[in-house]
Amino acid sequence: MMSLLDALADAPEATSLKQLAGATDLHPSTAHRILAAMCNARFVERQDAGTYRLGIRLLELGAIVKSRINLREVALPFMQELHESIGEAINLGARHDDEIVYLERTSSGRSLVRVVYLVGGRAPLHLTSLGKLFLAADNPQKIRDYAKRTGLPGKTPHSLTTLAALEKELDKVRRHDIAYDDEEAEIGLKCLAAPIRDDEGNIVAALSVSAPADRHDPEWVAKIKQTADAVSHALGYLGPKK
Repeated sequence: MMSLLDALADAPEATSLKQLAGATDLHPSTAHRILAAMCNARFVERQDAGTYRLGIRLLELGAIVKSRINLREVALPFMQELHESIGEAINLGARHDDEIVYLERTSSGRSLVRVVYLVGGRAPLHLTSLGKLFLAADNPQKIRDYAKRTGLPGKTPHSLTTLAALEKELDKVRRHDIAYDDEEAEIGLKCLAAPIRDDEGNIVAALSVSAPADRHDPEWVAKIKQTADAVSHALGYLGPKK
């Protein structure tokens, strides 16, 4: 059954019994029997031309699974593994209007900087590496609207407080699929973040590493990307559409 479902998923259009039997190494009579059972259960639909395609029941079940996914529960084991690897704080955040909301955090236990991203805490999008990922996914007009609404307030001399500076930074984020906070929320604190995508490719959250500037390591880029990708895959993301 699973091999037939995989073959149907790989096929760009409705597929004949002969093609499905060949793709799964099943005898045509066996494949026909299994397909008939799956048609009765609405996992597969049989077309008038005698071809088959995936059925609506799979969509219904997928929607149920998606609605029951708890992002924090999915991400936390990956966050803990990354935390153990690099020994610094790992943050999970999602966008709410013009702010990032921190959903989970692993503590490094050795930070000397003041900012502590408590679960439930909020921060402006343009001042955080997490928030920049969401802004980079917006179109130019939405970014201008954000700048107008918020006024782009700063917290340090490094904060991006002009639309031109923000747009330049977001262009880098789009090109590299990684975002930085270079002492923009607090002097002495650096962060870098990578996006988490759902099964449709939308950014639904992001992971960041935050640490004092003197402990910041460029090699974390690959690790945070790898971890964010792993969470994305767990949410059903299969990669960029070709």
